[in-house]
Parts: sequence; C-alpha cells; structure tokens
Amino acid sequence: MARIQLLLVAVVVILLACLPLVIEKDSTLNLLVLILLFIIMASSWNILGGFTGQTSLGHAAFFGLGSLATRLLWIQGFPLLPSLLAGGGLAVVFALVIGIPAFKLKGVYFAIGTLALGQILFVTVGNLFPTISALPVEALRTYQLAPRYYLFLVLTILTVGFAYLLANSRVGLGMMAVREDEDAAEALGVNARRHKLLALVFSAFLAGMAGSAFAYYHVSYYYQFPFAPIWSFDTLTMVYIGGQGTIIGPIVGAIFFVLLREFLVLNVGEYHLIVFGVLFILVVLFLPGGFVEAWEKIRNLLVRRRSKRDRNASTTA
Repeated sequence: MARIQLLLVAVVVILLACLPLVIEKDSTLNLLVLILLFIIMASSWNILGGFTGQTSLGHAAFFGLGSLATRLLWIQGFPLLPSLLAGGGLAVVFALVIGIPAFKLKGVYFAIGTLALGQILFVTVGNLFPTISALPVEALRTYQLAPRYYLFLVLTILTVGFAYLLANSRVGLGMMAVREDEDAAEALGVNARRHKLLALVFSAFLAGMAGSAFAYYHVSYYYQFPFAPIWSFDTLTMVYIGGQGTIIGPIVGAIFFVLLREFLVLNVGEYHLIVFGVLFILVVLFLPGGFVEAWEKIRNLLVRRRSKRDRNASTTA
C-alpha cells in the first residue's frame, strides 16, 4: 500500500511538472500557482493549529514578513535563493520573539493575541511602506511565469513532505499529545511549551517561504498587502474545510477553496464572501473534521454494508 501511494505521488508530481509545457494560457498557470501557494499556507498552518491544537489568527504575519524581506533584498540586487531564505529566517525570528509570551495565553486568548500581533504588523508596514512595490525594468523585461510556478511546486512538495515526516515522527506525536490533553502530555514527560514552540517555528518558516515566493511571483503590490488578515482567515477556512490535523486535508481544502472562489467570483461577484461564510459555519457545526471526516464516514458505511451483504450471502448459502 505504501508503494502504491508513493507511486501515485510520483505520478502527480511528474504531471504537475509537465503542465507548463502544455498549458498555453497564463491565466490557467496563475490559477495553479495560487492553488500551490494556498496548499503551502494551509499545510504550514496545520502544523501549529492541526497537529498541536493552537489556533492562530496571525498566520499572515509570517507570510508578510517573508514577502517583505525577500522583496526588499531581491530588488536591491541580492541573489534570489539567499533572499528567499532570508524571508523564511525573518519569520522564524519573529516566531521565536513572540512564541514564549504568546503561549502563556490559552484557547481563545491565544487566537486573539496572534490576531492582534498580525494587525500590529499590518498597520505598521502600511505606515512605513506606503508606496507600491514594482519590479525594476530589467526584471519586467525578463519576467517569466514558468520559473515562478516551479518554485511554488518545489516549495509545495517540501512543505507537504515535511508535514508528513513530522506527523510520523516522535516530535510530531508529542505535538499531537499536547493537542489532545496538555496536562496529560506533561505528566507523560512531553514538554508542552517546547513542542508548541517547535510547531510555531516550523509553521512560521514555511509560511515565510510562501511569502518569499509570493514576493518573487508578484509584479507589483503594496508591501502591506501580504499582512492583510484575509490571508490568515482564508488559510484557516481551507484547513477546516479539508480536515485539520491530517496531511491530505489542507491540500483538498486549498484546491476546493480556490476553485470554488474563482467560480463564485466570476458568477456572483462580491457575494462569494457570503457563500464562504455560510460554508465555514456549516463545516464547523456539522462536519468539524472537514472533507476527510466525511470521506471516512462514507468509507466506513460502505464497508459495513459490504460486510453485512457478505454475511447475508453466506447465511443464505
């Protein structure tokens, strides 16, 4: 079974790598870039919120810091790879600075505290960088979409792969123990604060790298834009829709969210926000495990029906 799954993953990666060679429309490639971006964002948030149970509403802060650092360095002539890593590194530094005081807050207070930190950065960056960021003329002349797509594809593979390895590691199991019952985990020898801080650092670095790639991808935007709270709320919605605490859930949620949003924007305009609000409420109330939980329920139901049918057939025989 593991070999079959590995083979399927390899086939999907190869197909994704070949798409720029056969897709002619830039709009389609841009849509794929957006999907990959949100898979990274959702999977990175899931490490903190899904694995460790710490609901953060300030994920945009790490995304924005990564974008800000990379954009400033790259436009000033620094090589791309160090600029990308600097974005992820700045997000990690911020996570370490806020991590210890933030984790003194519990439950909804932690969520509100992270939202406040994100909003502080949003307002501060908006005041310090009021002008739009545009690429230099030479960069515009040589701009190509395919290299940006491959950058997001590589980051997506690394993010999902890291999340999978983490979920099956001793550290990942410790994070999940903290999520289920922090006091019980402490009693069993799991350092809850250490595991929460590790989850925050991992989550921040991956979100920062997503922001770094976003800065390389976008031709022009306001420096304040990546810090907007919508990046945090959209990411949270994707994880809840797909299924938090799983590997496949954030991927499914990101794909569903982006495709549905594009469809609704084209057909109902600004009312798509109402649709997503209602959808999020319905998922939280009736399907807290997201699409992954729904699939598990359907599969278990089919297995029970098949077993019952086999028993009836054997009894009749």
